[in-house]
Amino acid sequence: MTNKQKILIVDDDENIAELISLYLTKECFDTQIVHDGEEALQAFERSQPDLILLDLMLPGIDGYQVCREVRAKSQTPIIMLSAKGEVFDKVLGLELGADDYMEKPFDSKELVARVKAVLRRYRPVVQEKPEAASVKRVDYPDLSINLTNYSVLYNGQTIDMPPKELELLYFLASSPNQVFTREQLLDHIWGYEYIGDTRTVDVHIKRLREKINDHESWRIATVWGIGYKFETIKT
Repeated sequence: MTNKQKILIVDDDENIAELISLYLTKECFDTQIVHDGEEALQAFERSQPDLILLDLMLPGIDGYQVCREVRAKSQTPIIMLSAKGEVFDKVLGLELGADDYMEKPFDSKELVARVKAVLRRYRPVVQEKPEAASVKRVDYPDLSINLTNYSVLYNGQTIDMPPKELELLYFLASSPNQVFTREQLLDHIWGYEYIGDTRTVDVHIKRLREKINDHESWRIATVWGIGYKFETIKT
C-alpha cells in the first residue's frame, strides 16, 4: 500500500480551508491546514508536502512571498488560490514559480482535478531504473534535457527547473525547427484539465530564457504572431 500524498493547505479563511481539506481527504490525500504565511513556511520545512495550495491574501507574510521563499529552496508544486482574477496577478504568481492559479470561488471537482494533474506532472525522482532504450533525452551542444529523471545539464552544470518548464523545453527540443502555437503548447504540456490563457506559455518561455541563453548552435526562437520553436543553427 502506497503512502498518501501530503497536501499543505494555506488559507486564512478557516471555512474554506476545512472545505478544501474535506474534498481532498475524500480523494485519499493527507492534508494539513495552516492560516498564515509564517506558519506555512514552518509547516513546509517540517512536513515536506507533495503539493501546496496557497492563498495569496494572508496575514503577515503574503502568498507571493511564501511562494518566493519555497521556490528558492524547493521545486514542490504550488497552486495559488485567490479572489484576484486579473491577468497581472496570475502572471506574477506564475513568474514567482507557481505551477497553477485558481480563482475563488472554485468548483471542488476542478480543484481536485488540478491537484491530481499537477502531481502527475511532478515526478522529480524515477523510482525504477529504466531500460536504456526507454530513456527520454535529447542532446545538443552544451545542453542535455532528460525527461526520464527530470534533469537539465547546461554548460556542464545542472539547472534547477520546475517540472512544466522542463517538459516545455523537452517538448520543443524534441522537434527541432518545428513551430508550435501557444494553444498547442498549452494542450501538450498542461493538458485538457488546465483552464488558463496563453500568457502562461509566454511566462514559462521567459523563465527558460533566463536560465538558458541562446547558443551558437541552437536557441528558443519566437515566431511572431504564431508561437515558438527550438531552432537549430547551422554554423
